[in-house]
Amino acid sequence: MISRRTLALAGAGLLAAPAVRAAGWPERPVRVIIGYPAGGPTDLVGRLLQEPLQRLWGQAVVIENRPGASQIIASEAVARAAPDGYTLLLAASTHTSNVAVQQRLPYDTVADFTPISVLYGSPTVLFVSRQAPWRTVQDLVAAAKREPGVAFASSGNGSSGHFALEMFRRKAGIEVTHVAFRGAAPALQEVVSGRVPATFSTLSGAIGLQRQGQIRAIAVGGPQRAEVLDGVPTLAEVGLEIPDTSPWYGFIGPKGLPAEVVQRVERDTVALMREPAMAERIRDTGGLIIAEGQAEFLRRITREIEENREMARIAGVTAG
Repeated sequence: MISRRTLALAGAGLLAAPAVRAAGWPERPVRVIIGYPAGGPTDLVGRLLQEPLQRLWGQAVVIENRPGASQIIASEAVARAAPDGYTLLLAASTHTSNVAVQQRLPYDTVADFTPISVLYGSPTVLFVSRQAPWRTVQDLVAAAKREPGVAFASSGNGSSGHFALEMFRRKAGIEVTHVAFRGAAPALQEVVSGRVPATFSTLSGAIGLQRQGQIRAIAVGGPQRAEVLDGVPTLAEVGLEIPDTSPWYGFIGPKGLPAEVVQRVERDTVALMREPAMAERIRDTGGLIIAEGQAEFLRRITREIEENREMARIAGVTAG
């Protein structure tokens, strides 16, 4: 668990490891670890950035998917990596929710990492299988009240979708069955097949399936409608407003990462997000450009840890 003292020390830079020089970085391939399977929203941004970063850095950028345990496996690998800039984590916001739902983590979410840049965010959306009869949120809620236990898939315990589900369940006054998977891609495939009829999922990871007619969006969990989901209301519009659990995606390194590496990765990734062509590609998936650097990222992490702890307490979200 993370103490307030740890957060304060990290924010003040008092937990940094001895400085490591990185002159000429990068001089060999850079490994980017992703805690979810290929095809998910975190993987999406990694693949979008892979080729542009290779051009900028003059080295291969190797994407390594290490799914499992709601990103904890990937996070631990990066926490234990040498702080030389050659192993980075492309993290989802589960990084800050894991500490709220896990009894114990194999790392300190703040002190064992160096935040670098937040790239973009994406709304959490309520999707249902095309085989499901529900066309509106009201249809789904009515069915769940008639027959409690409607199954919902998520990308893992403590994920943004899991938080949204638990808050929605409480607000709607229904009982559901939560089915956790090792990422958004396998969870969505279960909804496509009809084996699990519903999910709260990241729009960026699901927009392709929506456009193909394989799943159906019936509500946006965030505070405003999504431009790419024409006519789909927010939960607030149908009287079921919940806290916004929309995830973000960003670069994180191990503690003690050299300042010149942090500055280079921050500068290049933020600049790429702001390029019109890249921004348009992200927006086409329903994503929202954030493009924040290290200072803003650290503030976001420390704020969200406290917010997620409170949300987990209210919603009863646990690792189990």
